[in-house]
Amino acid sequence: MTDKRPLFQELPVEEYVIENEPYYIPVGSEVEIFTAAYRNHLPINLKGPTGCGKTRFMEYMAYKLKRPLITVACHEDLTATDLVGRFLIKGDSVEWNDGPLTKAVKSGAICYLDEVVEARKDTIVVIHPLTDNRRIIPIDKLGVILKASSEFMLAISYNPGYQSAVKDLKQSTRQRFVSIEFDYPPTEIEKQIVAHESGIDDRMAGSLVEIGHRIRNFKHHGLEEGVSTRLLIYAGKLIHEGIEPKEACRIAMARPITDNPDLQKSIDEIIAAILE
Repeated sequence: MTDKRPLFQELPVEEYVIENEPYYIPVGSEVEIFTAAYRNHLPINLKGPTGCGKTRFMEYMAYKLKRPLITVACHEDLTATDLVGRFLIKGDSVEWNDGPLTKAVKSGAICYLDEVVEARKDTIVVIHPLTDNRRIIPIDKLGVILKASSEFMLAISYNPGYQSAVKDLKQSTRQRFVSIEFDYPPTEIEKQIVAHESGIDDRMAGSLVEIGHRIRNFKHHGLEEGVSTRLLIYAGKLIHEGIEPKEACRIAMARPITDNPDLQKSIDEIIAAILE
């Protein structure tokens, strides 16, 4: 039996309003750029490595702009239908259910497509009319064309560091977006973030950040991706819960990012040297 349940859970748009201010420390002019783009109905593309704060930034901006944030985690099975909507059988009737993109267009929410290149090609095509001066979304199954609310905004993110030629944004898509580049935060800011999010003291947070910086130097020597700020926070949380620091770093930093035994050994040596 085919599962006809929608991949997107139907919730009132109010459920997507962020009530408490997310913790975010600006590292440049990204807040001002995003705000200017929003006011001018410009779509945004956030580019940067995994776990560097792109999603947290989106939550922070949605809170600042007082707009609901509807986030879609893109994957290879995500289709245009999943975004736009579909007919569903409910009892003896057939009802239309808006997808997340349609819901955002109607309600004036911010729709954030996280790791958009992971989605199927037809998903990319459906967002094109929303990223130029038309700001429309055709719903073929209903035979209608919706005009986006003036408060609607489309944002996407992706990691250009490990995309292949098969999974990358075409120029026809790239040039529809204002791009903000993200990277791991500067040392002092990253230390503040790790300490705040994990609950450890500044000294230990500084040690974790130093480990992270040294591991990132392996990126051009066999490591596909540097250790993310997110993983530094994970290590800090384990330490805060009483896990021995070296062990916490091994299981939260070294093991998740590589299966290569030589790289793991080198990372373990860095951890041991800094936490001795």
